[in-house]
Amino acid sequence: MTTSLTTTAAGDPAGTPRPAPARTSSPTTRAGAPRRGRRVPDTPLNPRPSLPLTLVTGLVLVYTLLPLVWLLINATKDQNGLLDSFGLWFADDVGLWDNITRTLAYDDGVFVRWLLNTLLYVAAGAGGATVLAVLGGYALAKYEFPGRKAVFAVVVGAVAVPGTALAVPTFLMFSGMGLTNTPWAVIIPSLISPFGLYLMWVFAAEAVPTELLEAARIDGSGELRTFLTVALPLLMPGTVTVLLFSMVATWNNYFLPLIMIKDPDWYPLTLGLNAWNAQAQTAGGEAVFDLIITGSLLTIVPIVAVFLLLQRYWQSGLAAGSVKE
Repeated sequence: MTTSLTTTAAGDPAGTPRPAPARTSSPTTRAGAPRRGRRVPDTPLNPRPSLPLTLVTGLVLVYTLLPLVWLLINATKDQNGLLDSFGLWFADDVGLWDNITRTLAYDDGVFVRWLLNTLLYVAAGAGGATVLAVLGGYALAKYEFPGRKAVFAVVVGAVAVPGTALAVPTFLMFSGMGLTNTPWAVIIPSLISPFGLYLMWVFAAEAVPTELLEAARIDGSGELRTFLTVALPLLMPGTVTVLLFSMVATWNNYFLPLIMIKDPDWYPLTLGLNAWNAQAQTAGGEAVFDLIITGSLLTIVPIVAVFLLLQRYWQSGLAAGSVKE
């Protein structure tokens, strides 16, 4: 039996009853919140968990991290420990610091020389490639000039050409100029980055509004000042992205130094570690596999550190343009 409640509304004649609204059961506990126990519908922002996708992602993660784990574990072993112990577990004696000290001091500290050479190639080659890519990409994106479409076709075509296909012509050209077996033979080819130029071209076209540049010119700002104070801060995420790609490519470059450099004093780390590995196969050569593994670990530390320091710029660069304003 339902009891009807009445109220007297303000402004109604005295004593005039007014029925109160009946209570009804709401399917939600709060406004817009589903009742407890009801399943939230799948949406693009709240997708259903996918077990196959989770398994595939886990396999990719294991595939990516397993070599790093193996490298870190085996860098703690000496020569005998590498041969007598399981590859994915530590030996009885953990000597990471001792291995690092012997790696840096072996053969009169040649590893340090190779590290400095690699830093030189990266600073001059990758840094120069980034500067040229930023300048060229900005100019191609924001200036109109005859032959602009032809330049675009050349850049896209250069991206599709593998670097190994240009190795022999590059060697013959530098040999004719007498630049082989010098650092310039590695630095100058590293300055050309078609992919970096194309990436900065696309990024500058979207990240730098043309109206902002026109406003700066109306205020009396010159082209160089406009680029440095207005455009360059907006291009910073793309610049860092190109810098990271160029650094990794130059740091891991093996084939170009292999054909250009014969003097061990100008070897980068990639060639130097390969030389240590090859000396075990020569007559009377000393096997230093423990130093090779430790040196490989030291080789990847700077790249990992740079990625961790610059990842916020890189992530913002990759996400640029994903949100419509």
